[in-house]
Amino acid sequence: MIRASCLLLTSASCLHLQKSIVHRHVMRAAASKKLEVSGIEEISKKKPVVLTTVTQSNPSPVVNQDVLLEVANEEAIKNINTPQAMTPAKLTNHYSSLAKFRLTGLVVCSAVTGYAMAPLPTNFTTLGLCLLGTALTSASANTINQFFEVPFDSQMARTSNRVLVRGLLSPLHAVTFAAVSGTTGLIILNYGVNGVCASLGALTLALYTLVYTPMKRSSIANTWVGSVVGALPPLMGYAGCTGYLDAGAMVLGGVLYAWQFPHFNALSWNLRSDYSRAGYRMMAVTNPDLCRRTTLRHTAALIGICSTAPLIGLTTWTFALDSLPVNLYFLMLAWRFYRHSDSSSSRKLFRMSLAHLPIIMILMLVHKKREDSEDWLLKTIRGLFPALNHS
Repeated sequence: MIRASCLLLTSASCLHLQKSIVHRHVMRAAASKKLEVSGIEEISKKKPVVLTTVTQSNPSPVVNQDVLLEVANEEAIKNINTPQAMTPAKLTNHYSSLAKFRLTGLVVCSAVTGYAMAPLPTNFTTLGLCLLGTALTSASANTINQFFEVPFDSQMARTSNRVLVRGLLSPLHAVTFAAVSGTTGLIILNYGVNGVCASLGALTLALYTLVYTPMKRSSIANTWVGSVVGALPPLMGYAGCTGYLDAGAMVLGGVLYAWQFPHFNALSWNLRSDYSRAGYRMMAVTNPDLCRRTTLRHTAALIGICSTAPLIGLTTWTFALDSLPVNLYFLMLAWRFYRHSDSSSSRKLFRMSLAHLPIIMILMLVHKKREDSEDWLLKTIRGLFPALNHS
């Protein structure tokens, strides 16, 4: 009887010690997998039937400990890997990320400027359809771009958090979204606006997905192609209003084309290591001197392009005067980037590029040339030189 009591006490002590050891192991496993303590305590309190059988057949505490730890880990991992339900709000956020919402917003704003600068009256129905079709086409292009670049985006800190890289949506889902949005956008542009606008939208989609995206890994000429893509949205807006393209549309496209170089070159300068690791052939990586020169040249070209706008009757001469300080300051930052080429100068140039384009667009809209308008600069010149009134 005494012997049996001792055996029971010894067995109870072993079970208690075993439970403590197992609990510690489970807690360590939980810490390594970032589980909540409350969830682990619930798992450790469970008494699986399999575990009882093993305990009776083999009283070794090591075997029981391993079995319990394996059961706890499997259950915990299963809880972690359980996919969260896809709600409409989450799906909308994912679509917004695929469409690159801010970039698409910039595209739409440039299309609005193109439409507003056209020499014909505004038709708000056509304007709305033009903007909707442009946004859908841009969303499709950005989604296809991300679909092709998943293996490379995963190697860059700036893009490693994208929807497809994290697996938040399947590639098939993303391609379906791109196909539906792109097709719908082109149909709206063709039947709701006009064929010229739709053709420009199709050209934008093709250049961005089939030329620019693969060229990023083969040639530094991708920057020039990307600048052409960026110059097309204001042409789409202009053609959406008029149904044709003229010199005024070319000036609008020229502003967007030249602006792309200081904007993107300044951005890519501080991301050279990322681009190099992912295998992208950007000027900042393969030819830094060319990157600095093209940045300075195209920033200076903006002064000439803005001065051309009043010559062709797109704006009044006041626009050339008002835009000059903005362009000169932009050029000064480009010169500093050309001379120093450090992270500080590139960052300042990039930040200014984000403000420069909206300022120029607003000034264009304010100083748009109307048939019966004459700005104060011309009035002053004619007042000083009366002979010009007879010429």
